[in-house]
Amino acid sequence: MNRIGHFIDGKRVSGDSSRRGDVFDPATGRRTGQVELASAADVAVAVDAAERAARTWRDTSLAKRTAVLFAFRELVHARRDQLAEVITAEHGKVLADAAGEVQRGLEVIEYACGIPAALRGGFSANVSTEVDSYSLRQPLGVVAVISPFNFPVMVPLWFVPVAVAAGNAVVLKPSEKDPSAALLLAEWFAEAGLPDGVLNVVNGDAEAVDALLAHPTVKAVSFVGSTPVARYVYQHGTAAGKRVQALGGAKNHMVVLPDADLDLAADAAVNAGFGSAGERCMAISALVAVEPVADELVARIARRISGLRTGDGRRGCDMGPLVTAAHAARVRSYVEAGVRAGALLVVDGREVTPDGDPAGFWLGPTLFDHVTPEMSIYTDEIFGPVLSVLRVGSYDEAVGLVNASPYGNGTAIFTNDGGAARRYQHEVEVGMVGVNVPIPVPMAYYSFGGWKSSLFGDLHAHGADGVAFFTRGKVVTSRWLDPRHGGVNLGFPTQT
Repeated sequence: MNRIGHFIDGKRVSGDSSRRGDVFDPATGRRTGQVELASAADVAVAVDAAERAARTWRDTSLAKRTAVLFAFRELVHARRDQLAEVITAEHGKVLADAAGEVQRGLEVIEYACGIPAALRGGFSANVSTEVDSYSLRQPLGVVAVISPFNFPVMVPLWFVPVAVAAGNAVVLKPSEKDPSAALLLAEWFAEAGLPDGVLNVVNGDAEAVDALLAHPTVKAVSFVGSTPVARYVYQHGTAAGKRVQALGGAKNHMVVLPDADLDLAADAAVNAGFGSAGERCMAISALVAVEPVADELVARIARRISGLRTGDGRRGCDMGPLVTAAHAARVRSYVEAGVRAGALLVVDGREVTPDGDPAGFWLGPTLFDHVTPEMSIYTDEIFGPVLSVLRVGSYDEAVGLVNASPYGNGTAIFTNDGGAARRYQHEVEVGMVGVNVPIPVPMAYYSFGGWKSSLFGDLHAHGADGVAFFTRGKVVTSRWLDPRHGGVNLGFPTQT
């Protein structure tokens, strides 16, 4: 049985806690390891190591920091297949999807390699007589990153490279469901030359989260997860005086107008609805069909689902299992609730015959039609391979439906009308918008984040917002006097 501990002060260690959590291979249902669940004392050890490292790392030159980032980038790129295999073994997503996750993480590493330009301040000479002003950005110190199970590599890489490049030390708490990838990243960072203690990984559950939120040395917290937990992290973190960005859940809508290319829209709905078994915060889970296209669109989606192969992600299948047995049971309960509420179950994923061990955590792609806004399969974030089709009569009705949602993470519109698309991107109350793009995740030099109950805090992940989050601004006004100046003047200083 694989025993999974922590990574603190440059090495793998075991903590003091006797609590353990099981780690499974979702495609077989077999337990493959046990992960240590950190106590508050374990978290304190990691934070102390980070605090010691932060004192010197913040003063390390930008040239040295970027050299470490470039070396880390090369290691991740060279070992991307190994990383993808670890993701698939513990999360269950197919290898191709896991490889795509690594690629998106690499893009943020590459952005962080350009940190000297991102940290460049401004300078104004002679703002007053022989007085200069300039701005600079400095690291916060020790920061925490709390990442979810669905992207065990990409989400940590949204935050850690930028935080480290900016001069901070990091304590990362990955999901206890799939912890091994984060430990690999920490080891590769050390191999790339990152000093001991600058990146620490503490595995754990709510106890570790609470310890990070309460620890006075932790200056900022980045979180990705469900909306209830994001709200909790934001409220408790800010109450403790910390800077917090907490990215929450989603109910992402894809609006299809009557003039859209229906084949393109059907492909997009299947790809965005069932990729990674729907365990994406950017998954399309609500398709809003503007009549009269719903019948034809639903038929095309159903035909495409019939060609999908659900099974072990190492066998070249299209969609893998869900992450745990409990989560699979939860998603199945929503399918049952949709049937009871009167939605039309077009494709029932409960009947899937997987290409894999029958003991795996399986649920095939599921398609509902004639869903209405009060049904739980629409109102709740299911986080599984369940796509709901809602029918509306007009563009205005579609926008009203999207804007009435408490979530505002991502949305997409499919149309060949440029005017309608431009109007939609202006009117919709959502943080990330795709035009004929179903999953509008921005490149690393833009920032990722939603609106409303999909984000608690002001700054989004990576890009310019990420740099701003992990640093604080300072303005210096200086005068270097020569012998011509001096004397006492008690008057209020003026700009002359």
